Amino acid sequence: MHGSSAANFPLIIVSILATAVFWGVYGPFLQWGHGAMESGRMRPFICVGIAYLLVAVVGPILVISVFGMEKGEGLMAGWTMKGIWWSFIAGVVGALGALGMLLAFNFGGKPHYVPPLIFGLAPVVNAFFTISMNAQLREQLAQNIVRSSFFGAGLLMVAVGAVTVLVAAPKGGPPKPAPPAETVTEETATEKADESPDNATDESDAPSESTESEDTKSTEE
Repeated sequence: MHGSSAANFPLIIVSILATAVFWGVYGPFLQWGHGAMESGRMRPFICVGIAYLLVAVVGPILVISVFGMEKGEGLMAGWTMKGIWWSFIAGVVGALGALGMLLAFNFGGKPHYVPPLIFGLAPVVNAFFTISMNAQLREQLAQNIVRSSFFGAGLLMVAVGAVTVLVAAPKGGPPKPAPPAETVTEETATEKADESPDNATDESDAPSESTESEDTKSTEE
């Protein structure tokens, strides 16, 4: 399929939607794992690396070998040093992105605004980086003012949306109020009232015993 001019739009849409779902739930899952670790908050990143190894290595091997996505070429064909180098850099920056999200959670960030900010700003960075590395795209934007205007407006909307998410993100609820002082006082008074009859009874029993002992002594005399 690599290099084919015919585009399979249904599969393209399915792949895009699947990626959106997986990346959309990535942040909450990472934050849950981060919060569940008793100590060493960097341990979730190790688990992410293991998952990358399983999915990114075993997955393509199965797809190439079993499903025949690159039929006729085989797993060991088509490797180049330049392709390996750029692919390795892509893996490094992807892992650094996951590390950055984990650090944001470690510093107190919440999943309802950290991932939206990251995935909202990433397209802006991607657009500027791609344009800076592609002279043909720069020429097209320079020659077509309308397209350039819409492109700039889209980037501005993305930036404004990211700022809006950060400003309007729901904050944590207020702490629970302490119990009223009057309630504590009433409970304390009730406890003292419950204890007072027993003490009075004990004190009243003590003189009666002493009186009986004095009567006994007078009778003997």
